Amino acid sequence: MISRSLDAFDISEASINIPQLMITGGNGLVGSTIECDLRIGSEFDLRNPKICNDLFLEASPVNVIHCAGKVGGLGGNMNKKGEFFYDNIMINTNVIESCRKYGVKKLVSFLSTCVFPSDVEYPLTEKKIHLGEPHNSNYPYAYAKRMADIQLKAYREQYGLNYVSVIPTNIYGPKDNFNLENGHVIPSLIHKCYLAKKNGDDFKVWGSGKPLREFIFSKDVGRLTQWVLENYEEEEPIIFSNSEEVSIKKVVELIVKHMEFRGNVVWQSDKPDGQFRKPSDNSKLLSYLPNFKFTSLEEGLKETIDWFVYNYENCRK
Repeated sequence: MISRSLDAFDISEASINIPQLMITGGNGLVGSTIECDLRIGSEFDLRNPKICNDLFLEASPVNVIHCAGKVGGLGGNMNKKGEFFYDNIMINTNVIESCRKYGVKKLVSFLSTCVFPSDVEYPLTEKKIHLGEPHNSNYPYAYAKRMADIQLKAYREQYGLNYVSVIPTNIYGPKDNFNLENGHVIPSLIHKCYLAKKNGDDFKVWGSGKPLREFIFSKDVGRLTQWVLENYEEEEPIIFSNSEEVSIKKVVELIVKHMEFRGNVVWQSDKPDGQFRKPSDNSKLLSYLPNFKFTSLEEGLKETIDWFVYNYENCRK
């Protein structure tokens, strides 16, 4: 395993060379920002224990970044609760067990801010994950992610493995899933705005626009994940966040601006808003990397929109 001090690690680098690194979900939003030896995409059904086992047996990775999972926005989480729970439980269980079985030295597994209780005292910190029930709008996905945290802790205690987890806030960027039903909030809104502009329709947005979210650009997450792989060894997860809350209304305004949409924005107040806010505390991250430079939301949105428009025919949607 490569070891560098924090002073020697250039966090501004786009990529580093880590021997025999495998990334599950390697062609997706975060995985695609990191150089690696093997990218595992949707062609491998990681829900299947045999497929996952055979993959690790043949690839023999030394290090693994586990980004794969069934993800989606509010609509997908509410309408396909069983699928979201089963798929994520199976994917996480199989990947973590295969890492143990085939001697993976370092595993970085992705959790989500959905794991936090809905009524916990804010801001969210790494110590509050299991202090209550998650929000009802996405509890199956949240519990599946919580179980990954439990599995990682259990494996550390029984097998002494250096397996860690990260909790990014709402990730967005190029190569996201822009599906209108199953995509996260930003890619879904970008796609909706694109179609409204193309067809001369109103840009219809669920809810009131009042909920607040913390967004983080995918390339920032990639850089932070590379640092974690080389440097972070705590059992407790680490939150990736710039701790800047932005309203959905503000996000819509920026998308309208950079998409150059001239039509009407219609707020569908009869549709659910989801959880109103879940601000996080990034003090642990900043204690390690006090000078980390986050990409601004406006800059990241512009790059994401430009990528989506240019790659519209072939992107995930």
